[in-house]
Amino acid sequence: MLILMGGVLPVQQAFAVSSDHKQLLQRADSLLSHYKDTEALRVYEEVLSLSSDNYEALCKASLLHNRIGDRYADDTRKLQHFNKAKDYALRAYVLNAADAESNYMMALTLAHIALMSGPKQRLTLTREIKSYLDAALACDAFHAGAWHLLGRWQYKMANLNFAEVAASKLFLGDAPADVSTKEAVTSMQKAIEYNPQNIRYYFDLASIYREIKDRDNCISVLERALTLNLETKEELELSRRCKIMLDEQLR
Repeated sequence: MLILMGGVLPVQQAFAVSSDHKQLLQRADSLLSHYKDTEALRVYEEVLSLSSDNYEALCKASLLHNRIGDRYADDTRKLQHFNKAKDYALRAYVLNAADAESNYMMALTLAHIALMSGPKQRLTLTREIKSYLDAALACDAFHAGAWHLLGRWQYKMANLNFAEVAASKLFLGDAPADVSTKEAVTSMQKAIEYNPQNIRYYFDLASIYREIKDRDNCISVLERALTLNLETKEELELSRRCKIMLDEQLR
């Protein structure tokens, strides 16, 4: 039997609680798979109100707060969601620091917060992001999201301007990580290999090729992106941007 609030919870009631959690998670997963993010988040948080240490719900709630927060133009609303995402990610990480998903959620959340931070905090967070990504990929070498975020991290670090390099030396006491755009391309390619249906990965890889003047590869990636089956408004917007970029490259 389970002990709860100083009393005894009958076995059949414990099974009922467990069954309720399972049904709620199944409902939330279904909503998530149908791109109903707000509704799915509400159900995951309902699970957490009943079981605060449910690892799956913590990871999914963190993911959805990141995703929803990224849609807002208002920084205050963004940060509210990102801070909530961080809280859930931290709780998941405490529960299972050796799992890819908790490490990825930490990296993703910190990446969003870093974009809204001042130079010193952004540099500190950038270093933390890399450590979580390394841990995520050590746990699961096929984690497409971690490869994508690593590719973005590598491209940023490979293309820091003079002021950012100087700030790193000033605030952190050392030079930024020695990475290359080629490494960023490789990471993005792995993200696409492990999840070939995510148009964001194609758009970001094509953007890198455009920046380094690799026209042929840029066109190839964009053409592949435009063959994907799309569901959400965000995907359709990315497809529109891919089409614009492709037209520019073909001129």
